[in-house]
Amino acid sequence: MDFEIVRAEQVDHDFLLQLRLSTMVEHLEQAGIFLTQDEHLTRLNDDFDCYHLVIHQNERVGALKYREMSDKFEIMQIQISPAHQGYGLGKMVLNQVIAWSVNRGKPIFLTVLKANPARELYLRLGFTIVGEDQDEFHMLRQLPS
Repeated sequence: MDFEIVRAEQVDHDFLLQLRLSTMVEHLEQAGIFLTQDEHLTRLNDDFDCYHLVIHQNERVGALKYREMSDKFEIMQIQISPAHQGYGLGKMVLNQVIAWSVNRGKPIFLTVLKANPARELYLRLGFTIVGEDQDEFHMLRQLPS
């Protein structure tokens, strides 16, 4: 399955909000976190320049919000639209970030809600749990030895 990752622009704002609502609300509410529309917008707008679209067959099918820092990559969000889940696209996007991290010699850090089944995918791809707070596991994928 071919895909590309391109920087999101303000014109993508509505798509990203709908994607967030369709992929995150269930997991947030399972964790006891109930956000208003304004709170979702605030989270969407925070570090908006880190948002990238996942494009498949000329269609926006997901988002990857990440940043590269001097010592690591941080995945802030990865979301695949419900209609495109279950085809391995999320795994392929993660493998792309893993390739970037290996090429640049930097580990990857992310957090995942404890109730989010994506945690299992992260574990299969070599992430380990290095900490936690009330709502999330903190995960790290070290560079191969």
